[in-house]
Amino acid sequence: MTTIISLMKQVPLPTQMRMGEDGLMDRTKAKSIINIDCSFALEAGLQLKSMLKDAKLIVCSMGPPSFEQSLKKAISMGYDEAYLLSDRKLGGSDTFATGLAISTMIKHLGFGKGANEDFIIVAGRQTSDGDTAHVPSQVAQNLDIPQATFIEHVEYKDGHVIAKRIIEGGYQVLKLPKPCTLSLTPTGIPPRRPSLVGAVKAKNTEVKILSVEDINLSDKKIGLSGSPTIVAKVVNIKSERAPVIMSKGDSISSQVESLITNIKSGKNTLQKVEKKEAKAKVAPEGYERVDFREGASGILTWAELANGKITRPSLELLTPAKNLANSLEKGTKVRTLLIGYNVKNLAQELIYHGSDEVIVVDDERLDEYRILPFSSIFAQVIEKYNPEITLFAATTAGRELAPRTAVKTQSGVTADCTGLEIGEHIDRKNKKVFAPILESRRPTYGESKLATILGFHCPQISTARAGTFEVPKRDESLKGIVSSFKPKFEDDDFATEIIKTVRGDGGLANIFEADIIVSGGRGTVGDDMMLIKELTNALKEQGINAEYASSRPMVDIGISEYARQVGQTGKTVRPKVYIAIGISGAIQHIAGMKESETIIAINIHPNESIFSNADFGLIGDYSDVVPELIKRVKEGFTFGIKKGK
Repeated sequence: MTTIISLMKQVPLPTQMRMGEDGLMDRTKAKSIINIDCSFALEAGLQLKSMLKDAKLIVCSMGPPSFEQSLKKAISMGYDEAYLLSDRKLGGSDTFATGLAISTMIKHLGFGKGANEDFIIVAGRQTSDGDTAHVPSQVAQNLDIPQATFIEHVEYKDGHVIAKRIIEGGYQVLKLPKPCTLSLTPTGIPPRRPSLVGAVKAKNTEVKILSVEDINLSDKKIGLSGSPTIVAKVVNIKSERAPVIMSKGDSISSQVESLITNIKSGKNTLQKVEKKEAKAKVAPEGYERVDFREGASGILTWAELANGKITRPSLELLTPAKNLANSLEKGTKVRTLLIGYNVKNLAQELIYHGSDEVIVVDDERLDEYRILPFSSIFAQVIEKYNPEITLFAATTAGRELAPRTAVKTQSGVTADCTGLEIGEHIDRKNKKVFAPILESRRPTYGESKLATILGFHCPQISTARAGTFEVPKRDESLKGIVSSFKPKFEDDDFATEIIKTVRGDGGLANIFEADIIVSGGRGTVGDDMMLIKELTNALKEQGINAEYASSRPMVDIGISEYARQVGQTGKTVRPKVYIAIGISGAIQHIAGMKESETIIAINIHPNESIFSNADFGLIGDYSDVVPELIKRVKEGFTFGIKKGK
């Protein structure tokens, strides 16, 4: 009998989070809800059960006793058993320690290699409080089983799981054996409501609460002390954009005319306040300086490929990589791992962009990215070259490859970074200074805070948000080494079969390079963003480098592809003009477009927060305003951008 194990987490509402006196986040008084992605995983488990008539459904969680209420809800939806790993010793666990604890609990329940292997794990893609997407990959690696992440559809056929996975610019269809781990996006089937019969069942079903001792998990591997990363600091993120200039008029035509006049007149500006230079941290005399790297040296990056080309986010990585290398000891090298089939010809391009050495792994079985062999290759390359820092782009592939590699190398990993610097950590309790250390900065708690994460095991691993860093200037005078690496594979490394890959350019390159981006949100659902595309095409006909994009909800409901998603879990863009239409202005979306030179907001609701983050605003209905804008563009108005600029 197949057992379907759903991993679930409760998350605090970001609006109710408060900063503690220690500079870290206090969630004790925040209301908690079931994480949205996890609710879709719960439904996916129920859908799989309908295809496996005799399947057993288990829901597992880790957290305080208050999580019991959410586990009861899963029972009321149709799950058979519920388990909660709850222990104060787990407090402060990072994703590495969390993944280890959850996988240990699953083993305790009798599932894993050499035990009951007839199981499927379903989990949410990521949690709204951390947004790392690490734990499903880390659980899979700890259990040593195949995985597929960013799944929007799953079914069971002939003893295998068939999963449709979102990738940059398209999708893949994968065939996985049992056991395996799947992480679901909110693009799947919405979670069902609990039934009356289910509610009665939940009331009479006991949630089994387990402690660390119950599952035989060592205290040294959990909690703050067992986590390879720590949150060193959290600060509030403040908007630096001047007040919006709103359009006026008693008709759509007059409002659009007012918008045009306002744009031509120029936006408001903030009075510049001279920033005080931050005081450098100085450790008191007598503190021991600790170099925890133990001989590790150099930076390793990954060159992800799409359609036979190096992706832009992979080239972007070379900017922070070179900056970090320059902040470390003289002679620190930047190496890039290039994996694929017949790809050696791409190595020189990486050198021209700043890599000192390109390590090429060439194998016909690696023509397409696969998590199992790729993570195995990374672990072997890291063992040989012993880098102190390893960087991945925070793409759909990078967001699963980094955490799986981290478990293989017993390292911590920081997700979705917007800042990477070399610094030092002063441990006043133990009178030690750890230096040099990678300071990874990432927005968190719904983009309202900026956290600085430190890792104390090499390689220090981080993923960088796509579009955050500039691509280094191409310089053909740069010299470097191209070397080959022959990894050793196990048969299980190729257990997952790629049935189909569909990948267009998906606007992936143009969305970073466009001068104008026209972006649609929930307010453009009525015509599936058709007017958004028409406005974009009208700008292109005027010779403007324009592209369309969307907010996350449009991707979640299947109207826009993931490659066009702007925001915390999508792309970061910096166009000359960003036109946000029908977008509410959730902080997750603002994170991906706030650095645009000029932001224009169009929304029917005057109180939406998008207007607080825009330079120019217009209140009006999407279906009325955009046709008028298209008309004006065809007459020559191009939002202040000249052809070819």
